[in-house]
Formats: sequence, C-alpha cells, structure tokens
Amino acid sequence: MDDHERERYLAVYLNDHLAGATAGCTRFTRSARAHAGSATGSELSRLAAECEEDRRALRHWMGVLGVPVKAPLPLAGRVAEAVGALKPNGRLVRRSPLRTVVELEGLLLGVQGKGAGWRSLRELARTDARLDAGALEELVRRADRQATELERLRRTAVLAVLGA
Repeated sequence: MDDHERERYLAVYLNDHLAGATAGCTRFTRSARAHAGSATGSELSRLAAECEEDRRALRHWMGVLGVPVKAPLPLAGRVAEAVGALKPNGRLVRRSPLRTVVELEGLLLGVQGKGAGWRSLRELARTDARLDAGALEELVRRADRQATELERLRRTAVLAVLGA
C-alpha cells in the first residue's frame, strides 16, 4: 500500500470518528437535559462537556495530520442520532424509563469506540512525529474513565428499570 492510499484511509477513518463524535455529543446533551436536576443529569452534563472537548481534540489532530473535515459526515452523525431518538422503547407519548438504559448503552459503546480511535492514533504516534503520544495517552485514559462512569450509570439504570 502506498502513502497516498494510507492517507486516504486515515482521512476516512478520522472523519468517521468525527461523525460518531458529533452524534455522541448530541446524545450526551439530549440525555443530560432529559435527566436535568438529578445526579445522573449532572454527570451526563459533565460528560457532555468532555465529549465536546474530545471532539475539538479530534479536529485538532485531524488538522495536525492535514486531514480535511468532510462536512457531510458530522451532519450525518447528527441525523443518525436524531433518528435514533425517535425509538419509543415501549411508550409512545412519554419518555420510557427503558430509554435511559438504551441511551446509556449507546453512549458507552460510543465512548469505547472513541477510546479505540485514540489508541489507533497513539499507535501511529510511534512512527509519525506530528502526533504526541503523551497527549493521546491522556485522551485514552479519559475515554477509559468515561466508559467506567457510564457503565456505573448503566448498571444503576438497569437495576432501576429491569431489576426486581
């Protein structure tokens, strides 16, 4: 595989992650609003802010690598998130308690994917001097912490909604 092909794949990969980050940030914000006034809402608000920081970090690294942002992809991420929000989860008019479980599972999967993306860039930093492995390691650690927090929230929601 030649360098041009590698650069093309990297651009696709990072733009796909940017679309996912855009959808994830929208979902975090929507979930935080749905739980406003609760401890879960406070945690989701903080995680939403971190998600935006991570999204900016991704755009930064894309710039460092000379990867242009493909404008339709982040928009597609927002559309996909909005369509996903339409699923009733057992209720048509009011928000279903099951929706919390499903949203937290989706957020958890997204954060795990984000962590994988940071790990990929950290691996590339071994041979690409434009990337800072230490800064990417911090992003990996943050994604791991976010996943741990989301898993705790998810388990709590599962017990509240599906438990005895």
